Amino acid sequence: MTRNEARDIADAGFAHIAGDAELVGALLAQSGSDVAGLRAMAARPEFSVFVLDFLLEHDQRVLDFAQAAQIAPQRVQLARAVLGGGDPW
Repeated sequence: MTRNEARDIADAGFAHIAGDAELVGALLAQSGSDVAGLRAMAARPEFSVFVLDFLLEHDQRVLDFAQAAQIAPQRVQLARAVLGGGDPW
């Protein structure tokens, strides 16, 4: 997986989160920010890792996103590893 593919997965993950009010609330709570602050964070390179970490915190989040994005759930973990380094397994 390339870094661009990994970023695409993170971007799709953020779009998935943005479409669910409950997930938006949880993301805002975790970020400790408001919507404007979250928008500012989204411009930073590490935001992709933050989004993937958020999805990976709960199995159901990963499964729901993977189903919606029509990708294997393992690709979310792999994208996280590509963007943040480390062994995905």
